[in-house]
Order: sequence, then structure tokens, then C-alpha cells
Amino acid sequence: MAERGALDYRSAGVDLDAAERVKEGLKALVASTRDEHTLSALGQFGGLYAVPGDLESPVLVSSTDGVGTKLKVAFLAARHDTVGQDLVNHCVDDILVQGARPLFFLDYLACGTMDESLVTDVVAGVAKACKENGCALLGGETAQMPGFYAEDEYDLAGFIVGVVERDRILDGSRVRAGDVLIGLGSTGLHTNGYTLARKIVFESMGLSIDDEFPESGRSVADVLLDVHRSYLPVLSDALEAGHVRGLAHITGGGIPGNLPRTLGSELGAVIDLASWEVPEVFRLLGKAGGVERDEMLRVFNMGVGMIAIVAPEDVDGVLEGLSRGEAPGWVMGEVEVGEGVRWA
Repeated sequence: MAERGALDYRSAGVDLDAAERVKEGLKALVASTRDEHTLSALGQFGGLYAVPGDLESPVLVSSTDGVGTKLKVAFLAARHDTVGQDLVNHCVDDILVQGARPLFFLDYLACGTMDESLVTDVVAGVAKACKENGCALLGGETAQMPGFYAEDEYDLAGFIVGVVERDRILDGSRVRAGDVLIGLGSTGLHTNGYTLARKIVFESMGLSIDDEFPESGRSVADVLLDVHRSYLPVLSDALEAGHVRGLAHITGGGIPGNLPRTLGSELGAVIDLASWEVPEVFRLLGKAGGVERDEMLRVFNMGVGMIAIVAPEDVDGVLEGLSRGEAPGWVMGEVEVGEGVRWA
């Protein structure tokens, strides 16, 4: 009987040598995000991070998320340096709504086969956003799972830990009827609604990834891959001054699905839909897909990435601070007795 050829992990689809090369290549990216509280280096079984000692009663705040089917757009465009930024900024915004600033971040990237340049591009985006948000990329995991993912596709998830003083936690308890809602502009779709958006763009509109997106002067890839905005830089001063009573990150579920999560009991909100100009990308998606207004508001952020709840006497100061940053802000409504969101 003839001998069968010897099998190894690489012939089965997992390239350990490539994984080691990627790990070596990522060390500099990870190290670039270290701060004085980072106690471990890439390659250890667990990441070590010292809780900052400048807090009297620190509370850790954690969150985890992914990028969703926005990844499908990245695959089509063969552009992988922005989804890592999306991931970090989304997670930063999720803990920001409770008043927390980020401490450290972990990422998880799973693929079918190890594409070294692709992995480096993704993690470079993660590291870039970590540095911009002042948090350490403490570690992560890159998993090779042949036969599980389609060729040239991958999944991406992140885990963040931040900190807030116990007496500065935003939990809805300070929100009152009559408080003012300040909208902060988004940079496009952010990381939500892409299953519907892709169906409209690639089926209803018949566009390809490199075509010009109508009335934009930009490609479909450029428009759909706009990076999810982090609101930490523009809200830090208002939070430090105690001028923010609540925050709502407008993600899946839109304004009606997210704003009530930060209101106190027996409180609702009224929003003036004429208070801001909905970005053209949403108008075109709604028109091309024949999507009803309420469905658009439930699926997409419609140009509002974050809503701050502020006492009437603090509105001018908060708006002035926002005017000095990159995220525009405007008064879009107020808190009222009731429940849910109604449109004016």
C-alpha cells in the first residue's frame, strides 16, 4: 500500500508562520498606543492595565460591538483601513453615553485564510482610532478559521473598558422635563443600516462600488465607508463641566430606539424634524428604496450621531463648545412628560 502524504496545519488551511509574521508586524502598532498605565506587551496571555490613580471613586464601564455588514462594503472596495476606526469609535461612543472616557481596547479579527496585508490594514485602523481617543490597544486575537468564512472575508469585533467617577455617571436620573436636546452631526451612516443601504444602492439603484454616488462627486465606496465619528473630543469639556445630563448614541434603532434609553422614568421627547438638514445620502436612499419616513428614522441615524440632554441654562455654553470642534450641534427638541419620541 502506498504511503499517504503527511498532513500539517498549513495544508489543512491554517498558516502558523503567517500568523507569527502578522503578530511581529503588529507589535509597533500596538506599542504606539501604550500609555503610563499599560503594564503588558503584545504576546502575553492577558493584557495588564492599571486603573488611573487620579480618581476618587472610579467605576469601570465596558462595552462590546462589531461593524456589521459595513464590512461587506469594505470587502467590495478592497479597502480595510477604515473599519477598525469605525469599531473603536463606535465603542468609545457607547461608553461615552454613561460619561466614561476610554482606558483600553481589545480587538478580535477572524478570517478564513491569513492575508497579512489585510490584517495589518485593519489593525492599523484600530490603532489609529485608539490613539485619537487616548486609549491603549491592549491586545487582541486574530483567528484563522478555514472553511468558516468566505474567501477574502472576515469578521471584526471589539471590546472596550473605560472609567467614570461614580458621582458623574450618566444614568438618566438627572434628566428633567424641559431639558433641551442638542443634536450632534454624524459623518454618514456610521455603522448601522447597511443591510438595507446595500440593497438599495446595489440593487434598487444598480450601482457598483466604484460608481459615483449620485449628487456627491464621490464614489459609492467613499460615501458608504465614511468613518463613524467619535464624540469624545467635542463633548469632553461639557462633560467635565457637568453640563450634560444625558447622552444617546444613535445606532441601530435610530432616534426612536435609542433616545428613550437615556431618559428617566415617565419621560419622553419631542423632536423638531425641521431643525436640521438631513444629509443627502439619506434622502437619496429613502427615495431610491421607496422607504417610508418612519422606517428611515428607525433604521438610520439621519445625520444625528449623538444627542446631548442639557439644562436650558447650559445650552449656549454647550453649543459654543461644539462650534469649536468638528461635530456641528443644534437644538433639536426637548424632554417632556410622557414616553417615547414624537415628531414635531
